[in-house]
Amino acid sequence: MMTQKHNTQAPILEIKDLKKSFGANHVLNGFNLELFEGENVVIMGRSGSGKSVMIKCLVGLMEADSGSIRVMGKEISTLNPEDLNTLRTDIGFLFQGSALYDSMTVRENLEFPLRRHKQKFAHIKDPTELVLEVLESVGLVHAIDLMPAELSGGMQRRVALARTLILKPKIILYDEPTSGLDPITSKEIIELMRRVQRQYKTSSLIITHDVDCARVVSERIILLIDGINYLEGDYETLKRSDDEKVKAFFK
Repeated sequence: MMTQKHNTQAPILEIKDLKKSFGANHVLNGFNLELFEGENVVIMGRSGSGKSVMIKCLVGLMEADSGSIRVMGKEISTLNPEDLNTLRTDIGFLFQGSALYDSMTVRENLEFPLRRHKQKFAHIKDPTELVLEVLESVGLVHAIDLMPAELSGGMQRRVALARTLILKPKIILYDEPTSGLDPITSKEIIELMRRVQRQYKTSSLIITHDVDCARVVSERIILLIDGINYLEGDYETLKRSDDEKVKAFFK
């Protein structure tokens, strides 16, 4: 449930009445969402429910049929390509498969976003200090010169998070952060997400099927069912629901 501070605070991310169809397949039917500064919000939905479509619309990779997406007060649909790319540097994205560059070392993977956005980060002459800072935050300073193939799945996920953090984003989008990981490593990643939020004061939108992840990291959970935010609340509130559609997520 929303806390009192949200009543006087503008959302850092706001989605209103978002609709997206592919032919006769109405994926999003008026989805709404608010994310506030420093908050972790989890989105849960079945496969094909529209979670990935919503994320692609959010970052401007896909155009919605109608509705509004405002990030830090800026309407996504009105931004030109240059302004959209600038805004994206404030939005970190942790991909489900980590998406590290196999031919680059950990150091080179982390330096790549800085080179890609060199105009914004022109003041950074030597990125080593920043690389070490984010690697320390994920506990992998010792891996700085390793190749991705030399890392376990959990270590790759940590490096991917470090690469996201190096741009100092205000919002982090997590796409199934514990997918494919064993239970012990999943718990480590979940705790890392909580630690990152405290250290970097990020706002996070987390897509997950992992009920334990949702329980531990979320202030609020939004259930995406039938293309809408069917129900939202904290974990315990949703778990007590008598609605059969809601109960299916917490069995």
